[in-house]
Amino acid sequence: MANFDWHAERSDLSGITLLDRSPESEGIDLKAVRQYRQARVRSEMAKRGVDAVILSDPINIRYATGARNMQVFSMRNAPSRYLLMTATRTILFEFTGCLHLGEGYETIDEVRPSSTASFVAAGPDIYGRERKWAAEMGDLITELTCKGATVGLERLNAGTAIALKEIGFRITDAQEPVEMARAIKSPEEMKCINASLRATEVGVGKLREALRPRLTENELWSVLHKSIIEQNGDYCETRLMSAGERTNPWFQETTHHVIGENELVALDTDVVGCHGYYSDFSRTFLSGPGNPTETQKTLYKTAFEQVHHNMDILKAGMSFRDYADRAWDIPDKYYANRYYLSSHGVGMTGEYPYLYHHGDFPDAGYDGIIEVGMTICVESYIGEEGGAEGVKLEQQVLITETGVELLSRFPFEEDLMK
Repeated sequence: MANFDWHAERSDLSGITLLDRSPESEGIDLKAVRQYRQARVRSEMAKRGVDAVILSDPINIRYATGARNMQVFSMRNAPSRYLLMTATRTILFEFTGCLHLGEGYETIDEVRPSSTASFVAAGPDIYGRERKWAAEMGDLITELTCKGATVGLERLNAGTAIALKEIGFRITDAQEPVEMARAIKSPEEMKCINASLRATEVGVGKLREALRPRLTENELWSVLHKSIIEQNGDYCETRLMSAGERTNPWFQETTHHVIGENELVALDTDVVGCHGYYSDFSRTFLSGPGNPTETQKTLYKTAFEQVHHNMDILKAGMSFRDYADRAWDIPDKYYANRYYLSSHGVGMTGEYPYLYHHGDFPDAGYDGIIEVGMTICVESYIGEEGGAEGVKLEQQVLITETGVELLSRFPFEEDLMK
C-alpha cells in the first residue's frame, strides 16, 4: 500500500495541532507536562536496558508525546499509528492523511506515514507486509541505536514481532517501562488531572439533577457523555451505570432498563477527560421520590466505611502487601460480590499499581512500594450475593509526603448516610 501525505503541499496548517489552546488548559504548562512524561519513559527504558520502544497504544503515544488522533479507533485498529522512541530520537508514524496532526510538538522529532501491517489493510499479503515492515523498522532502529538492539514492543501483530526477532533484535515487552513511567505524576501533570476531575464532576452533577424514575439507564448516562464532550473531554471508557436490581452484582452496563421509584442508581465515571486524563470516581444515588430504606442506607454506609478506612491507611513507603494486610476487612455476607481490587493506580487510564484485597493477595497480588506522586483510586462495591441492590463508591487520591490528598470532590448522599 502506498503511503500518502495528503497535506504535504499545504502551508496553512502550522499551529493547528497542539491541544493547549482551550479553557481547561489555562494555567497549565503543557509543554512541561509533555517533556516530563517523555523523560520518564526514557529514564525507565534506560533502567531496563531497552534501546528502543515501539508504542501503538494510543494512550501511551499520547503520554510520551502529547499527540492525539482517533484514540478509540486506534485502539481497535492497531497498529494504524505507532511511535518509535529511542534515547535521543522520537518518530511518530501517523495514520494516512493525518501527518499534520503530529507537527508542532517539541516531543516529536519527525512525523512519517505509517505502514499498517494488518490483515484488514494487507489481505492475504499480510505475511509479506509484516516482513517488509520489520525489515524497514529494523534498519531504522539499527541506525538510531545499534545492531541487535533491545526493542520493547506493545500491541503489534505477532508476525511483526517474530520477524524483528528473526533479523537479530532482542524483543521485550514495553509495558513495564511505560507503566512505571506513568505511575509518578509531576505537579504540573496534577493540574491536568484536576482539570479532568472538575469537568467530570460537572457532568455527574448534571446527571444527578436529571435523575428521576421512568428514565432509561441509557437516557440518564447520556447526560454525562454530553457534558464531557462539551467540556473538551474525550469519552467514557465504559458504560457502568445501573439501577435497582441491576446494581447487584456489579459490572452490568447501561441498557434500556427503565429506572423505577426509590431505586439505587450506581455509576463509575471511567471518563477519559480533559488532556486525556482519567477521572475515576463512583457514586450511588437514590432515584426518589421517597426516602431510602434502612437496607439501602446500610449498604451505602458500609461502602463509605470501606473507602475511607482504606484511604486513611494509604501512605508513601507502604508496601502493597502491607496495604493488603491492613485494608478494611470485608464482612462475609458481602465478600462474594466484592470489587475485584481494593485500590488501583490511575493516570491517563487505570494503571499500575493494582492493590488487592487481603484474601486475594496470595493468588493475584504482587509486591511493590506506594510512592509519592502516585494517584490511586480507592474502591468499594457492597452487595450481598443474591441481594436486591448494591452500592458502588470510589475516591481518587494523590499520595503525598504526609498521606493522601483527596482529588475527587463530588459530595456523598447525606440521605443515605443517616
